[in-house]
Amino acid sequence: MEKRIIGRGVLLGALGGSLAFVFARILTEPIIDRAIAYEEGRDDAQMALDKAAGKSMDMEHGAELFTRAQQQNVGLGFGMIVFGAALGALFAVVYFLALRKSGKISPRNLALLVSGGMFLVLYAVPFLKYPANPPSIGHPETIGARTALYVGMMVISAVVLCAAIWAGRKLAARLDNWTATVAASAGFVVVMGAVLALLPSLGHLSANKEYGDFATETPQPLKDPSGTIVFPGFSADDLYHFRLYSFAAQLIVWAVIGVGFAWLAPRLLGDRATETARAA
Repeated sequence: MEKRIIGRGVLLGALGGSLAFVFARILTEPIIDRAIAYEEGRDDAQMALDKAAGKSMDMEHGAELFTRAQQQNVGLGFGMIVFGAALGALFAVVYFLALRKSGKISPRNLALLVSGGMFLVLYAVPFLKYPANPPSIGHPETIGARTALYVGMMVISAVVLCAAIWAGRKLAARLDNWTATVAASAGFVVVMGAVLALLPSLGHLSANKEYGDFATETPQPLKDPSGTIVFPGFSADDLYHFRLYSFAAQLIVWAVIGVGFAWLAPRLLGDRATETARAA
């Protein structure tokens, strides 16, 4: 049964990744194209300012290993399908482990709860503090710090969610299920709210001091020595829509995994699903 569950999880994840790819290809890729064009234009403007100031600045660009068309079609499609399959496999493992201690929760409801919880801790909560950014957002020197902070947020979210589930089960023995669930959920929100407030914003990373831009990593208008704007800041609309579409693409993957597995659960688990339904 374990192999069947993991196999279905991989297939559903790959399907979710495929649908997310179509969504991203239509809506997100045009924004990435504009972000790349912005980055190139800003580099040219910076070089012109440096040249006018008598600074020598070598900006060598290596030859692209893959063309932009290959990246946004083959590369993006393959990457999202593999990524979705990996998420599906991870979901299946967590689901199988949770199935042993699910009590009277039906396999269908458990599938929705597990997928929702994993989406929450792996993406939604970290997204609140460190949302996705298109190319040209963020300095190269901060890539390591940004990655560490994001992974840290995922780990903390997972630990706090597990603690909230444990506390909810303990409270359910003394209180009714509804009160215990509300109390555990409130505890999760309070703890994660404190974590979000304490962790540093990306704009406040020490590497940004070199750029004289200590409040944000989003490119601001480029000015000449007299203060005249020679190149605009990054489009707020593009930044907003990129983050919105990135969130939606992740939601598509997890919705396909959760709903698909909920639909398959009775067939996969057979008697277990029937017994749970009768007990409930």
